[in-house]
Amino acid sequence: MNIKQAKEEIKNTVKAYLTKDAYGQYVIPISRQRPVFLLGAPGIGKTAIMEQIAQELGISMVSYSMTHHTRQSALGLPFIVKKAYGEMECNVTEYTMSEIIATIHDVMEESGIRQGILFLDEINCVSETLSSTMLEFLQYKRFGKHHVPEGWIVVTAGNPPEFNNSVHEYDIATWDRLKKINVEPDFNVWKEYAYSRGVHVAIINYLEMKPDKFYEIESTPEGKRFVTARGWEDLSDMIKLYEQNEIPVDNTLISQYVQHSKIARDFANYLILFQKYKADYKVEQILAGKVPVQTKDMVAKAGFDERLSLVGLLLDSCDTKCKDVMEQNQVLKEAFNSFVAIKDELARNIPASQAIDNAINRNNERIRIGKASNSMSKNDMNILMRCNTCLEETLPDMQGTSAESFKALKKAFASLKKNTATAAGKVNKILANLFAFADNVVQDDRMTSIIVSEMTVRVNVSSFVTHYGCPEYYAHNKKLLFYEREKELKDMIETLDLGDLDNETPSDH
Repeated sequence: MNIKQAKEEIKNTVKAYLTKDAYGQYVIPISRQRPVFLLGAPGIGKTAIMEQIAQELGISMVSYSMTHHTRQSALGLPFIVKKAYGEMECNVTEYTMSEIIATIHDVMEESGIRQGILFLDEINCVSETLSSTMLEFLQYKRFGKHHVPEGWIVVTAGNPPEFNNSVHEYDIATWDRLKKINVEPDFNVWKEYAYSRGVHVAIINYLEMKPDKFYEIESTPEGKRFVTARGWEDLSDMIKLYEQNEIPVDNTLISQYVQHSKIARDFANYLILFQKYKADYKVEQILAGKVPVQTKDMVAKAGFDERLSLVGLLLDSCDTKCKDVMEQNQVLKEAFNSFVAIKDELARNIPASQAIDNAINRNNERIRIGKASNSMSKNDMNILMRCNTCLEETLPDMQGTSAESFKALKKAFASLKKNTATAAGKVNKILANLFAFADNVVQDDRMTSIIVSEMTVRVNVSSFVTHYGCPEYYAHNKKLLFYEREKELKDMIETLDLGDLDNETPSDH
């Protein structure tokens, strides 16, 4: 299965394992909750989906790469205690609590969240000295005498033997105690994640044209040559920072992340072209509905790849603008909740400054818990911090009586709501201009089809369209669906064997 399907499978497993009966007992006893074993090639996104699952379920997550651990750090250090057995007293070796188990208890103490996921990566690549300890852990969910706390689900991951020479093969008895999930690379699934993560548009465009370059591992006489999903994502972050600091991006940088010389050179050459398209085409003018004559001439002469790159640039700009509005909308929702709480405190004659401080402190506490437990995304934390900024900006206008403070509070919220609506209106106009450009200038049904499809899979754009609407998108999507249905029917008819009908007459039926 692909990584998206694996995510849903693991998420459902966690929900099932955490289900309790009417008496507060887990329906599947802890002893029978098989650890999940996620088996897939390196850099495919195994850790990323675990973080997403924890955040979506609102539970904690503790993550460790087992290749960094020794037997002592995983099992704990030995110490001697005296014990009496009847009349016999003797020295017995026990072990301190494992660093891993201790971290879970630390997270629970710090966050107050009692349920979570313990994610152990590269579990089948541990050292020989740790191998037997890990097998015992997989079977009994414990290191020495210290068990994984109740309410914590064990999820593990590892690489197939062909990707790592350190892999230990498990016997049937071990596999029979695991819930094994095999994962394969899938560019189309990764692309959805890449959009939500803000992966550089040049990388997405390149892989859109050459999906076979997305994930490749090749053995050569000189060693391994490879490129992975993680490599593309990490390269994206560096390209953005280089562009921000006006540092040229060349093959030297690219080959540090795309460790496949042929693909690295190919992408470096494409990036040069992409930067040229970015400089030549006036993207913001196009989206403002003011298409230069020079741009029209360039589009008319452009080949498929160049048009695809232009569409990518246009959609990337739209995606950013939609993201800004949807985040502003989230800030508005958080501000509303905070303003309601402040209103209640004002009604109890609590000073406005204290009421606002209380609201800010509540948001900060949510951020602290989310950070301590890994149960909140960075984006959600940023939303709360932006909400706090709004609250701080409201304070100077709330210096009078409770009634006057409430009036100022109401005015501040109305202003925030109006600004959000104004920003959404501007983006609606931009999307309309995008379709007008596609219809009147590009005049290529393939490009229009790509625009509609990409708007559907880009989470920021699709969320905006769902929330605020976009008549042009709905109209073109309906046309596209009709065209695809018509093509499907034609293909179906062509596959039918109608030869015998020529020899039949109506009376035969």
